[in-house]
Amino acid sequence: MSGPREPRDLLEPVAAARPVPLDEVEAAGEIVKRFSTGAMSLGALSPEAHETLAVALRMIGAKSNTGEGGEDPARYRDERNTLIKQVASARFGVTPEYCAFADELQIKMAQGSKPGEGGQLPGHKVTAQIARLRHTTSGVTLISPPPHHDIYSIEDLAQLIYDLKQVNPRAAVSVKLVSTVGVGVIAAGVVKGLADVVHIAGSDGGTGASPLSSIKNAGLPWEVGLAETQAELVANGLRDRTVLRVDGGFKTGRDVVVAALLGADQFSFGTAALLAEGCIMVRACHRDTCPTGIATQRPELRAKFSGSPHQVAAYLLFVAEEARRLLASLGLRSIQEAVGRSDLLRPIPPRAGRTGGLDVTSLVSGPVGALPRFVRHHDVQRPRSPLGDRLAEEALPAIRRGRVARLSYRIGNADRAVGARLSGQLAREVGAAEPPGRAAVGFRGQAGQSFGAFLGPGVDFRLVGEANDYVGKGMGGGRIVIVPPEDDAGDPVLVGNTVLYGATGGELFCRGRAGERFAVRNSGATAVVEGTGDHACEYMTRGTVVLLGPVGRNLGAGMSGGRAFVYDPEGTLADRINPQLVEASVPSAEHLAAVRSLLRTHLDLTGSPMARAVLGSWARTSRAIRLVAPRAVAMGPVPADEEAEEVSRKAPQSATGK
Repeated sequence: MSGPREPRDLLEPVAAARPVPLDEVEAAGEIVKRFSTGAMSLGALSPEAHETLAVALRMIGAKSNTGEGGEDPARYRDERNTLIKQVASARFGVTPEYCAFADELQIKMAQGSKPGEGGQLPGHKVTAQIARLRHTTSGVTLISPPPHHDIYSIEDLAQLIYDLKQVNPRAAVSVKLVSTVGVGVIAAGVVKGLADVVHIAGSDGGTGASPLSSIKNAGLPWEVGLAETQAELVANGLRDRTVLRVDGGFKTGRDVVVAALLGADQFSFGTAALLAEGCIMVRACHRDTCPTGIATQRPELRAKFSGSPHQVAAYLLFVAEEARRLLASLGLRSIQEAVGRSDLLRPIPPRAGRTGGLDVTSLVSGPVGALPRFVRHHDVQRPRSPLGDRLAEEALPAIRRGRVARLSYRIGNADRAVGARLSGQLAREVGAAEPPGRAAVGFRGQAGQSFGAFLGPGVDFRLVGEANDYVGKGMGGGRIVIVPPEDDAGDPVLVGNTVLYGATGGELFCRGRAGERFAVRNSGATAVVEGTGDHACEYMTRGTVVLLGPVGRNLGAGMSGGRAFVYDPEGTLADRINPQLVEASVPSAEHLAAVRSLLRTHLDLTGSPMARAVLGSWARTSRAIRLVAPRAVAMGPVPADEEAEEVSRKAPQSATGK
């Protein structure tokens, strides 16, 4: 070895006085069950490379990770299904069906190669196929905004964990954090929020699309974050409530064992897995010119892909076999015995040169004997949702028989994520299709957070009352109607912030106002609402939104598709948008006809006086309606594939949330 390159190179496993016979160490086939691939999206990788990893990891009982780009539903029911499905900052490709077919749902708060940035995908890699899976627009660069717009506090994160556990009660939920100073405290909060897995991402990475500024000198090595997280969880009595997973340049069995000794239960491989399927490290991933067909969407280059699942599986089994031999030399019989045994590591004496002044003693000075556990499916922590569970139990039999389940409930603000369990189960049974029957459900009261989250086709909600934040989060179908109670004083705010966040379908009709960030990253839902706060329609990519009442600032920022119609009788809209990103124009006759139809539906469903007034004077009021859309610029042709529909040669250039 030329010299130490990583902190682990400055640590030395302490050989046991009496090594364990190799045949007494757990088999490589058991060790690889703790392995996974890093989050590498379909988009960053070609479909062939992405599917090969999924098949390879399932062959050996391990798990691949979708990354934040969604997945082709055609893969969900066979060996190509990716078991770890990522739910990233603005939910690219996250539908009820996507969630339903995961063994683990991963919330990507950060990744080591790009702390605070999320993923990036150049527009020339967003083909028609990738755009379809991500519910976005061909040729448009995809950039994750730094915050998740439904996570501004640890309580918000806990709510998303809760929501995911409702839509898929069989799946574990993991949270991916960046390796940095202070990550241990964050991890402690994540565990208290009922995450089953805490994933510490090291500074190596950025496969597929990231610029050099995002993958060089960004983040810290995984050893630093892992050691701190292990110590913090043990100190707070939380270590036995979660699994610790780590990634960041894993290549060898020694890497695996050192990570286990520092506290990791599970281990993720990124670049090394790509090398195993044929990557030759040309480092042109962002250019879409990968000569081996791995990190490209160009059909002529994808045809050159020659990797096989057996290559990847063989590599990971060799890594596990090397780990076995090192475990034997340490006097250990399994990875489980190694987890948290930092006393079996010692710093290598300083050498001359750049590493001579480095002191890694703190990495191995933490607590020993943490009694961690390896979460399996039957260990998944699932908080109950009494009303959501009752709804699913009472509605499913009728829907399966092709009937209409007409149900009515009182709802309170402690009833959260109502509808997620029902829709998740239907998605698992029928996918994105309409189920045999329907559920028509009435509610009265004050709905808690995430009312109608991940709602799917065949489920209609009507709420008389009001709802908290995240109404229709991740909605993929169905309908939500919200009206005020009979004794309301008028002009009510009926839904909270971040409504329709990441929705891919369905309808929302609200006879009242919404809070901030209405329809952020809306990717296909239709909505009518009578006023919003700031940042409505941010990063919107598809769908139709009609805003009848006053709107806040920054409307449509980062918008790259879809249609937002604003009724602006006072003429204040120009002051509410950023003209560098979007423009307000007079809608066409065809657009006005669509708006009029939606307003009639809104009136029929809600009895809205505002809709009645606008429709009653349509010749006059229609002149005050404006279409807000992204500023379009000429774009070059986008490479097509065999599944692609005709691609428009014009597309907006503004970045969209990821």
